[in-house]
Amino acid sequence: MSNEVEEDLLEYSDHEQEFQIPESKAATNGESSATVTNSKGEEKEGGNNEEGQKKGSYVGIHSTGFKDFLLKPELSRAIVDCGFEHPSEVQQATIPQSIHGTDVLCQAKSGLGKTAVFVLSTLQQLDPVPGEVSVVVICHTRELAYQIRNEYLRFSKYMPDVKTAVFFGGTSMREDIDKLSDKEKCPHIVVATPGRLKALVREKKIDLSHVKNFVVDECDKVLEKPDMRQDVQDIFRATPRDKQVMMFTATLNEEMKPVCRRFLQNPLEIFVDDEAKLTLHGLQQYYIKLEEREKNRKLAQLLDDLEFNQVIIFVKSTNRANELTKLLNASNFPAITVHSNMKQEDRILRYKAFKEFEKRICVSTDVFGRGIDIERINLAINYDLPNEADQYLHRVGRAGRFGTKGLAISFISSAEDEEVLEKIQSRFDVKIAPFPEEGVDPSTYLNN
Repeated sequence: MSNEVEEDLLEYSDHEQEFQIPESKAATNGESSATVTNSKGEEKEGGNNEEGQKKGSYVGIHSTGFKDFLLKPELSRAIVDCGFEHPSEVQQATIPQSIHGTDVLCQAKSGLGKTAVFVLSTLQQLDPVPGEVSVVVICHTRELAYQIRNEYLRFSKYMPDVKTAVFFGGTSMREDIDKLSDKEKCPHIVVATPGRLKALVREKKIDLSHVKNFVVDECDKVLEKPDMRQDVQDIFRATPRDKQVMMFTATLNEEMKPVCRRFLQNPLEIFVDDEAKLTLHGLQQYYIKLEEREKNRKLAQLLDDLEFNQVIIFVKSTNRANELTKLLNASNFPAITVHSNMKQEDRILRYKAFKEFEKRICVSTDVFGRGIDIERINLAINYDLPNEADQYLHRVGRAGRFGTKGLAISFISSAEDEEVLEKIQSRFDVKIAPFPEEGVDPSTYLNN
């Protein structure tokens, strides 16, 4: 981190509440391990069981349904329409405090409904005033911004006065300015990427002086690079000091935690209690060792043999994404590709086509590797293995979202791939087995 950027960040550290969620217990008992950290960094254990004085004791969470959160009737109705009844353990641990304005730092595995935490919490608190922006949500990719905007639309369907807009680069800034300058069209909720929102702030085209909720999704990715972190800080400075700040991610290393905490005041912190627990339950994971030249034939064989609703295939470069998509289409596997070098309009159109099930096969770079939630994906293939273990988790997390079943297959074609595979298994304490010669029973990875 550059010293200049580090010094510019506002220091809000006082004391934090830290809840660590052991997945195995929480999944079965609806309970959570709680550790409270005071301003001196001293830990106090929670829990009322007979081992309550030991680290890792359990505190029961009594909310068993969304109705227990006592949300606005309009929100509760939208939740029912979406088919949600029981919140995930992360939602149970977070929403009761986040709806009352508590700052939040939340790290939990992919697919557990972190987006719903801040969408529901901010909508619950929102009292829309014409022409005033009340909620700012920042994320690192345009597709994720678009998806988050759609989640707000979905949950605010019975709140007709609430207006939401998404701003990102690659589109006309004039259209954004026109929307912001019209009191009747001005959004109450802004979802944006840092660069575009920073430009609107710099040009004084957006007024953030009424913001009450400031959210950063995939916060480790947003804040890890000094230039993007500086953009976020400049946006942050344009908002009132008295506001709620919430940060969410699936992976958060020890180096990034203090960076995030500089934006927070007395936050509720929710982490999985063990990095090994980040691995996704219900997701079967296999690898196939082969030569680079054998990848195309093996991929075609898998697409022929395996049953799937939708599949996402990850590659390491935009050129490989384009060439592989051409090859698949020529081989009668209708596919689309999404990567960062495409025009923004094309990326959004293709994202929509895939999400709306117009295409079943998508070839992508890591632009789709974080946060994107397409519920029909139940097969993820690493045509090229990522360089980092964390990115592997984000990729395969596209399949098996929110506790559903899924299948992930990784091609291993070099000594470097084998090293990454070892790091993945060590980092997440997971055994990734060779893909069985007889294949995999579809009932083990397809949801009923």
